[in-house]
Amino acid sequence: MSDAGVAPDDPVLVLDDVTRTFREGDTHLKVLDGVKASVKPGEMVALVGPSGSGKTTLLQVAGLLDRPDSGEVWIGGVPSGKMTDRERTKTRRQRIGFVYQFHHLLPDFSALENVVLPQRIARRGIAQSESHAKELLDRLGLRERLSHRPGKLSGGERQRVAIARAVANSPDVLLGDEPTGNLDQRTADTVFEALLDLVREHKVSALIATHNADLARRMDRTLILQNGELIPE
Repeated sequence: MSDAGVAPDDPVLVLDDVTRTFREGDTHLKVLDGVKASVKPGEMVALVGPSGSGKTTLLQVAGLLDRPDSGEVWIGGVPSGKMTDRERTKTRRQRIGFVYQFHHLLPDFSALENVVLPQRIARRGIAQSESHAKELLDRLGLRERLSHRPGKLSGGERQRVAIARAVANSPDVLLGDEPTGNLDQRTADTVFEALLDLVREHKVSALIATHNADLARRMDRTLILQNGELIPE
């Protein structure tokens, strides 16, 4: 998919006046209210806010898993508002990676197979997929764990496999929903550094929701979600 008039340093992810409202009985709850945000290549931006403030909703809209009620989400200079469901799926597969608080690895597949699978879905050849998966897992310190299933891995190891899976198809945008939230501080630091290195090296635009104030301070910028609006720190 080509970038429509996007310069190398232009934001890859842009949210332009995005709103999202949910109905609860007779009440309409506006979770996102005219949200404006952008993330440049190689930039890691922290998204903070109290539980229930709408961080997950914002990430789902940014990742084309949910449609906003109004406003536009741009990925690489391409507006998503008029995309068909098939086009949105293709964009997610080719251009967006997700890392969640819980790894969501397939339990019956090895670490290597979990990273190979999204590449195969994207129609990459088996040999190339395995070579790239091994390279990523080695980079993340998991060379000796390739054949281990998730149940035989530590929490930090599982999350590093999840990161490798998220970046396996070389996405332009990486979205993280509390990716270190289920880990102790030492392990969280290790996982965060691995994630940061990949973002910098591959010039990925990363938006990471976190409750960890220390990790947020180590990112390039912080956005606070408050009353449905994003406020720079």
